[in-house]
Amino acid sequence: MVPQSTTDSAAELGRWLLARGWTVATAESCTGGGMGYAITTVPGSGQWFAGGFITYMDEVKHDVLGVAKEVIQQHGAVSAETAEAMACHTLEQVGVDVAISTTGIAGPTGGSKEKPVGLVWFGLAWADQCISWQHHFPGDREAVRIAAIEHALTSYKKIP
Repeated sequence: MVPQSTTDSAAELGRWLLARGWTVATAESCTGGGMGYAITTVPGSGQWFAGGFITYMDEVKHDVLGVAKEVIQQHGAVSAETAEAMACHTLEQVGVDVAISTTGIAGPTGGSKEKPVGLVWFGLAWADQCISWQHHFPGDREAVRIAAIEHALTSYKKIP
């Protein structure tokens, strides 16, 4: 079940995309397909949602999306570089106007001092731009994942 606020964010994203005649695709790690699920709860989302990748393992990030092994080895799966590469490769592979990615540590284990539980990196690609940013979400695994999904669905606001 998706919270109403998340469905509302997905619907708002859809309206924004439709107004521009654009489409979106997703690449998800820690959110495990949650963005795609939330988007497809919106009636008519097939007009603007092309599809998504769930790339939980590092090998899949490389084999499916084309994220360079060196990027993951040097910076880690939870990093700005990986989030950007996930979004950029999704944009190129799917041929959409916007791509959104998530990679993070939802917990309850897997965190470290440098990369604590709740840390999520986001990637956003459009035209010839690819950016990333991080956010730390409090709470248990489910709270982190839901907050990350909703945050990702509003990331289009970073596009000028």
